[in-house]
Amino acid sequence: MTENPLIEEFLNYLRYERHFSPHTAKCYAADLHQYVEFLIRTGHGVGAGTEAAYPSAGGGTAVATAPTASAAVAATLSRETLLSVETDDVRTFLAFLKEQEYSKSTTARKLATLRSFYKFCLKRSYLSANPVATIRTPKQEKRLPKFLELSQVTQLLETPDATTVLGARDRAMLETMYSTGVRVSELVALNIDDVDTLGEALHVRGKGRKERVTPISKAALDSIRRYLEMRKGNQQSPDHDAEALFVNKHGRRLSTRSVRRKLDKYLLQCGMDPSISPHTLRHTFATHMLNNGADLRSVQELLGHQSLSTTQVYTQVTTQRLKDAYDEAHPRS
Repeated sequence: MTENPLIEEFLNYLRYERHFSPHTAKCYAADLHQYVEFLIRTGHGVGAGTEAAYPSAGGGTAVATAPTASAAVAATLSRETLLSVETDDVRTFLAFLKEQEYSKSTTARKLATLRSFYKFCLKRSYLSANPVATIRTPKQEKRLPKFLELSQVTQLLETPDATTVLGARDRAMLETMYSTGVRVSELVALNIDDVDTLGEALHVRGKGRKERVTPISKAALDSIRRYLEMRKGNQQSPDHDAEALFVNKHGRRLSTRSVRRKLDKYLLQCGMDPSISPHTLRHTFATHMLNNGADLRSVQELLGHQSLSTTQVYTQVTTQRLKDAYDEAHPRS
């Protein structure tokens, strides 16, 4: 793929110095290529007049995808052109996103990409001023995290057929996600040695190569133990991954997409909302912990959040539940 050298340098910085995940780096790349195409289309610098197609204008929350044919067009935009962008050019790009009916959250993400890119350029002394510095992030709609009631969690956990090795695996995965609040990327990265059955703890490798140890419930440990015993008796393929905790039927480490497919399967079987995702179980873990008296700092550490403000969104959920209970019960509410 033909790549703009400056963008590629930035992406390598994200991957190898900031330790961003491949998915996050891919999203940044897609946002930057859309930005570059817009600059070309509007005649900013090299490539002016080239009929580069506008990025898809379906509106709503766009799913970032890696560039394909448009990458060759993007590469024609010189380093100097990217570095000669002014604040008004960025504002024009944001206005374009609004015209195309992108959601505020998507626009904010794209603006965050540009902030990071130009901060990187300043850090490398490629720029003397940041063209994004004076631009405010669009005010977001407040959306509370979706979570499951305990009865729903119980129903979901009991859906896999734990008498089969794959069903036992899926039960163990769901139990682990609800018990520890791990991200799905952290779940699939787990090795057998990461499970401390004696100390009832889990060694988790999180974002940015940060590691943490989190408690895990006896129910989850029992499910993991049962799965590993069944897996040991199951014939493994020659190239099976002996270290990975959760493997597919061929013995290789599961992907995040596979976990999502398994969850979708069980949601369908028990008639639950198909929009529930593995991350919903993380939200559910945090909400249930706070509802049952855990303090915010503890939940922050358990989730592996760098900032307490990220965890505070869950307090809004618990506060809302208290308000709902008050409105329902108080005679003068």
